[in-house]
Amino acid sequence: MAYVGTFSSPLHDVLPTQVDLPPGNGRGIHIFQVNRATGALTLAGVYESGTSPNCLAVNAAGTRMYATNETDRVGEGNQGTVSVFVIDRSDGRLTLLNTLKSGGAGPTYLSIHPSGKFVVVANYFGGSVAVLPILAGGRLGDATDIKHDAGTVGPKQATNAPPGSFAFSGHDRTHAHMIQADAGGRFLLHADLGLDRIFVWKFDDRAGVLTPNDPPSVALPPGDGPRHFFFHPNGRWLYSLQEEGSNMVLFDYDAMKGRLTARQTISSLPPGFAGSNFCSEILVSGDGRFVYAGNRLHDSVGIFSVGKTGVLTFIGEEWTRGNYPRSFNFDPTGQFFCVCNQRSDNVAVFRVNKRSGGLAFTGHYIPVGNPSHIVFVDLATAG
Repeated sequence: MAYVGTFSSPLHDVLPTQVDLPPGNGRGIHIFQVNRATGALTLAGVYESGTSPNCLAVNAAGTRMYATNETDRVGEGNQGTVSVFVIDRSDGRLTLLNTLKSGGAGPTYLSIHPSGKFVVVANYFGGSVAVLPILAGGRLGDATDIKHDAGTVGPKQATNAPPGSFAFSGHDRTHAHMIQADAGGRFLLHADLGLDRIFVWKFDDRAGVLTPNDPPSVALPPGDGPRHFFFHPNGRWLYSLQEEGSNMVLFDYDAMKGRLTARQTISSLPPGFAGSNFCSEILVSGDGRFVYAGNRLHDSVGIFSVGKTGVLTFIGEEWTRGNYPRSFNFDPTGQFFCVCNQRSDNVAVFRVNKRSGGLAFTGHYIPVGNPSHIVFVDLATAG
């Protein structure tokens, strides 16, 4: 099964600098059955929701799904919310367990701690990250910790912007864009786009509390805007994608100390590109041989090979067959690569060449209003 989170209500009260203004064409979480041979997606249902469930995460057993609701209208401080659902293992249907405040406005990303005991959330508009405990039965509890980003906001012009770029989206205030634990779960990393920093936290997995690491963060070039990052399967390399700088930075990661050391910067775009582009998603293939970087406005996925030392080399690109690719993901087998084209209201399916890293369009377009994020559950193995 494939689950697609969407923007399902107009965002009327966003900041004037916000470039993403989805009209809310989605209906909630769209549910599809996946053809294992062709990659085709067939609509199996929709969990109706008007709160823009824009980021999804599934537990290791494939029995629970967590969703950020990118709103800013709940309780004091106008927070967003996080919901948890039971996944029916017979047909993939979703049943809501509970919904709680996210610890800030506009939650845009969440992930599950490796212990399976916590969900961690990045609140984009609130400039904060939060830890929510997973209680018995899978329900979420109130936040055990909330941290608010602080520091100097970067410049409007990115250090590494392509020539002629007018890309400017998040350098007006703090914007927590992603949070993820390392493989061991000892440290949590989160990117703040507005501060041009990746923060590193020590994590107490009994109390659910974050403590600043030493050093507490690493800086990216001013204005480049770190958005998402991805660990290589070996756990020693981390690739960070910068939204406004349209580049990737390779970091060496010390898992014992939680420290990042930058070693390479490379454009996410093909050589010679000039103009405006906003990067979106970054993924490393399961075998660790290739890195994929999303380019919005250029509407492509940049494809990079991973060298023996982790260094990236541009080897090609693939048009996403749509407008403004917000995110993408591999199916559980790694054979198919699905792209959420936010502004053209479709998900496009590609077949992956595991030898070359290339993507070949399958011809499958799936209509989904303002798709934001796609995840998969194999019901044959779930639970």
